[in-house]
Amino acid sequence: MAIDCSPGLAPAVALFRSLGDPARLAIVRRLASGEARVVDLTDELGLAQSTVSKHLACLRDCGLIDYRVEGRQSFYALTRPELLDLLRSAEQLLAATGAAVALCPVYGVPDGSPAAAGA
Repeated sequence: MAIDCSPGLAPAVALFRSLGDPARLAIVRRLASGEARVVDLTDELGLAQSTVSKHLACLRDCGLIDYRVEGRQSFYALTRPELLDLLRSAEQLLAATGAAVALCPVYGVPDGSPAAAGA
């Protein structure tokens, strides 16, 4: 069976790739609870400033986040409330499928255990 790789799928593929990186997903999940500065994200997520800045730029290029300037500080926030719906739906799907995604031989966690997947 051939998979339809039509150009119409490209935006969805890009969206899911943008959320597929653990650091970017952690940033999005954090921003779901409210805006944050780079320093807040580095402290809360334990990531290097350069890593956070790089991933914020990616998410901003994708139109998923933006920032506002207040004095010398930039506050980052999600741009689309639909992203919260997508994250909630993903959590529901993961809860319904149990360890199936974690056990996936291609994208699952290395040892396949639910604990390693953050379950």
